[in-house]
Amino acid sequence: MGVKEGPVPGPGILDIAPYVGGDAKLEGVDKPIRLASNESALGPSPKAIAAYRALAGDIHRYPDGGADELRHALGERYRLDPARIVCGSGSDELIGLLQRAYAGPDTEILYSRHGFLMYSIGALSVGATPVAAPERDLVADVDAILARVTPKTRIVFIANPNNPTGTYLSTSEMVRLHAGLPSHVVLAIDAAYAEFVNRNDYEPGIKLVDAGDNVVMLRTFSKIYALAGLRLGWGYFPPAITDVLNRVRGPFNVSAAALAAGVAALNDTEALAQARAHNDRWQPWLSERLAALGLDPTPSVGNFVLPRFAESGHKTADAAFRFLQSRGILTRKMGGYGLPDRIRITIGTGEEMEKVAATLAEFMAG
Repeated sequence: MGVKEGPVPGPGILDIAPYVGGDAKLEGVDKPIRLASNESALGPSPKAIAAYRALAGDIHRYPDGGADELRHALGERYRLDPARIVCGSGSDELIGLLQRAYAGPDTEILYSRHGFLMYSIGALSVGATPVAAPERDLVADVDAILARVTPKTRIVFIANPNNPTGTYLSTSEMVRLHAGLPSHVVLAIDAAYAEFVNRNDYEPGIKLVDAGDNVVMLRTFSKIYALAGLRLGWGYFPPAITDVLNRVRGPFNVSAAALAAGVAALNDTEALAQARAHNDRWQPWLSERLAALGLDPTPSVGNFVLPRFAESGHKTADAAFRFLQSRGILTRKMGGYGLPDRIRITIGTGEEMEKVAATLAEFMAG
């Protein structure tokens, strides 16, 4: 009797290296300093917490499948047509929905070399081929991206600002990128960190979505709004793409608690201003101290920094990562992003930043 073969997954699935998030626990440490996942330094809006708790008695009810209240709140805040907004379980879900709807076997999904890992993982999950374009000084290179567009290209993902590098493309460069793409290619602008950016030559993507039928903008409530545990994202799309995504998404893809907390967080402009001000103070502060230690942090417009360590010897990124762990500090290794000589450090509280700076000074002096 022959050997029975089990179910066979689709093409590309077994080529996926599963995504591994930043560490949240450290053996022997009750409350480590968590700086591995670009989570909020200040935590969620008190109004969002109250809205979340208020849902406790109604969790037997299905959520609003159309996310109407949140879409209209987003539309009012950003002056967008709510009918062109789609909400998801984090922007991760929207990335996956776009790939499922517009890519598949014998197609390609293009992104910059150090872009978010879910672009390549999602491509493989639908049988598409992930294609990485080289960057220039850890900044997405428009010419390199356009040079790799082929008749098989279906989606170009640009994280702007980019995680984990913290770099960004200017409005003029994004316009140039869009102008160089064929009309059948979707330009997906992942602006998860847009609220942290304080540059006059940056635009999160709204104008490009309004100007073309093949541009989408993705946003999240996980970062500056501090709702990462609730999984809530949204996107602004051309009408035809909005229609497609509403056909393929689940009917109740966002929880009632996430929707309520999202509306409350969006309306708490004071909490948003405090989060921005905190990052505007402590991100440059930490960057300056890392630079003084010779760690050459990449200029970042996000809520994280990316110092560079020696490629060999006793002062490598791995050694720094372990040293920080020994002091109860969790950061993120960057080998999975092709940056083995770096670690990513999220901007935490002021006290946490002072401890990180002092600990790395001790490491470099040792």
